[in-house]
Amino acid sequence: MRAAKAIPVVLLAFVTYIVFSGSTSGYDLVTGLMVSVVVGALFANITVERPSKLLSPKRWYWASRYALRYFIIDETKCHIDVAKRILSPRMPVNPGIVMVPFDAESDYTMTAIANSITNTPGTVVVEVDKKNKVFYVHWIDVASTEPKEAKKGVSETFEYYSKKIFD
Repeated sequence: MRAAKAIPVVLLAFVTYIVFSGSTSGYDLVTGLMVSVVVGALFANITVERPSKLLSPKRWYWASRYALRYFIIDETKCHIDVAKRILSPRMPVNPGIVMVPFDAESDYTMTAIANSITNTPGTVVVEVDKKNKVFYVHWIDVASTEPKEAKKGVSETFEYYSKKIFD
């Protein structure tokens, strides 16, 4: 069972290593493999609960779709919005901290939603209340302080995809 948990961690670590090294030379492939095996051995039991979930084509489909949408659409729109605010002489901001409810079953889903919010320009999760299932999010331009409306503006898309992938 430990090997089944380690293999996905090794693969993810290896791909990450190669992408960030920017090289596929023999040295980098061997070094990446060695580092990935160590990472897999150390962290497999911590990071993987059920290895069978990692083999689900449906989850891979939703993860790919989410990655494309997130990096091509959501990130681009938010970068443009923040750039406009910075370059505007009036600097049109209405910052504040809003309560954003979430409905996640797993810690992986909750973490994916929080990371997506934080990595999107203009928003950052400053507190997570797991008991009440609420994120406290600093938002550069608060459109609404009503939790359900804030969720629509901040995290609804992220939650939709994260639940498809992790729950």
